[in-house]
Amino acid sequence: MSFKFTFEEALGRTGFGRYSYTVIGAIGVNTIAYACITYGTTIIVPSSACELHTTSTQRGLLAAGPIIGLILGSGLWGLLADLFGRRRTLLISILSAAFVNVLSSFSVNWIMLLCLQFLSALLASGLFSQSMSMLSESVPVAKRNVVMLLANSISFLAQGLMAVFAIPIIPLTFSYYIPILNIHWNSWRTLQIVYSLPSLVAAGWMYYLEESPKFAYARGMHDESLEILKRIHNINYRGTREIFEVVEIVKLQKAPTFTIKEQIFPLFRLPLLKSTVIMTLLLIFQQTGAFIMWLPTISNQVLKLVKEGEGTELTVCGVLNASRTWETNSGISPCSLDVAAMLTLFTLGLIHSMLICLVSIVVNKVGRRNMVIIITTVCGLCGIVVNLVPNIFVSGILFMVFMAGFIVISLYMAMAVALFPTHLRAFALSFVLSGGRVALFASVQIINYLLENNCEFSFHLFSGIFALSALLASFLSDDSKTVKN
Repeated sequence: MSFKFTFEEALGRTGFGRYSYTVIGAIGVNTIAYACITYGTTIIVPSSACELHTTSTQRGLLAAGPIIGLILGSGLWGLLADLFGRRRTLLISILSAAFVNVLSSFSVNWIMLLCLQFLSALLASGLFSQSMSMLSESVPVAKRNVVMLLANSISFLAQGLMAVFAIPIIPLTFSYYIPILNIHWNSWRTLQIVYSLPSLVAAGWMYYLEESPKFAYARGMHDESLEILKRIHNINYRGTREIFEVVEIVKLQKAPTFTIKEQIFPLFRLPLLKSTVIMTLLLIFQQTGAFIMWLPTISNQVLKLVKEGEGTELTVCGVLNASRTWETNSGISPCSLDVAAMLTLFTLGLIHSMLICLVSIVVNKVGRRNMVIIITTVCGLCGIVVNLVPNIFVSGILFMVFMAGFIVISLYMAMAVALFPTHLRAFALSFVLSGGRVALFASVQIINYLLENNCEFSFHLFSGIFALSALLASFLSDDSKTVKN
């Protein structure tokens, strides 16, 4: 009987048990920490508006600042993860980002807040792609689709958790003067500290995990990779008599090279060029995230007007336009988010998580590519007709369906993991994500302008582009008959 296996066969022999669930949980908390640091501005920006005296343009810059950090830092962290390992770079990234995020709570003006939020996002920019790489490389191939989608369902729940954290804190009216900084310590500053806490939990959890065994294997460290696999097997089968039968892993035929050139250039040469272009374009076309950045503000305006008994026969854009007219005429500009608006954010996060769980059940039968085609078509069309139905409740439901299209990010990550080899994977994921983030930066500013000046066009434009993703995805191979990933 042979005890020599390929790496994937050896990884399959480690089973799926306690360690696998631990990795899923750790990666899930990692992505929650990532979301709180990089997207916490969706709640912090409107909540700090009165104290920092920010204009609409300045609020747009504050919302976009972290996105610039994500764009600039993502590729660098991807390279570091491919060179020095997933676990080490994750720990450094998450702790440094949390520290800077805490510092941003002491901002004396909006420029200081912008700079520190940019820096914290820069430091956290590799967390998502590195986490997905580590997860995919630590579980057997047969379970990979499902676990990546489940981990992403936790990350989508982060949207709701940010609102849950904010609901009891933001309405608080305390204010303590700090003379040395000439600032008042209040609720939004406290919330900024709270948004750093998931990072500490994630770092503590990550500390006890093993390095990605596939990373060690791809680096040519076959013996170390085998030892990691043995430890994973022992944890998965703790309390049983199951024996790890793998004595040796088939060694790589060609010694890997790890220069900067060899880490980057292969993505832009055949056979990987097609995958790089399509995946980058898919993430560029997926701009529902730009609407999510403004969702708390949109919800706040809509709910305030509806509570006044007005706007029920209007579309989402109709209510937004009427709300701004009301604020102008009354001279009242909200300085914090309504609890109902934060509950809307929580509801959307919960819906996203439930949808991802549903997708994880059927994805191996339908295929990732086909799921992308279905979701982008349905959600894109719903976004186009949002402002064609003169009823705020129906229009609002269509808007929520459009926003649900954000879940394709999970499928894109699973597809990218399958398309790019291990030794290039962290950088490849970071690169394609960066393409989407560059577009997101522009979209946040464009939508901020259009929501005030031509709201309906913003929905038609971005929903139409999103629907075109279905056509683009059709150029990828149909993976519905395989579970290989």
